[in-house]
Amino acid sequence: MADTDPWKRSHYIILAEIIKEELAHREELQNDRKFELGTSISHITLQRFFESDYDYKTHNDLRFLKTLDKICIFLGFKDLNSFVKSVKGNNSYDESKVGKEFTKDIVYKYCRTNFEFFKFFPELRIDVFEDLIFTESPFIERIKNYSSQLCKKKLKLFTNNNRSNFEIFDIDIISEEKEMVVIKTQEFWNLVFVVENSDEEYIVNELDTQIYFIKKINNVWKIWDNYNPNSGLLNNVIQKKP
Repeated sequence: MADTDPWKRSHYIILAEIIKEELAHREELQNDRKFELGTSISHITLQRFFESDYDYKTHNDLRFLKTLDKICIFLGFKDLNSFVKSVKGNNSYDESKVGKEFTKDIVYKYCRTNFEFFKFFPELRIDVFEDLIFTESPFIERIKNYSSQLCKKKLKLFTNNNRSNFEIFDIDIISEEKEMVVIKTQEFWNLVFVVENSDEEYIVNELDTQIYFIKKINNVWKIWDNYNPNSGLLNNVIQKKP
């Protein structure tokens, strides 16, 4: 079969059956893992893969990633990640591209976590950032400083009828080094805070550009610093109030 060039449809059907039979007995595909990935591979997917008949969007398709997982297991690796690690250092593996998407994901997760962080007010829950921001970073210190003042004022985030919300309009990598990635975002934050047990209300309604500095320390990627032109804006509004 391998001596035929080019392969015909029947060859991919036979290969798909061989892979399916082999995967059914692999230790890596037992219990929950078997239900998650399955053991079968479409012969059409195999043909597209070997003929490079796919585009960039396919790489982000969960089904495509699962297929790669199964092919790697068939080839003797634990999973796709094990295969990537085995070829690390070769020209076929671009670690920076992996880092790009991963660091963007950190920023998205930070914004979602930051919104949840406000929901805890007037309780100060800095611990929610542990997986996203380095505890010794200047960024976490600034968050502590301005947030502790807001909590002392007994502010609570008002979320009824979606009064408070946020949105990320754009996210781009503007600088990339081996252990530092700088990301720029366009963010809209619409936050309504009320003073606990009162009618006093404060509103943050800002569209701004933010810069995130993401570092790799001890092989771990987290946010190290952030430039936000409106950081501490609410504190200033409260201080100026007569």
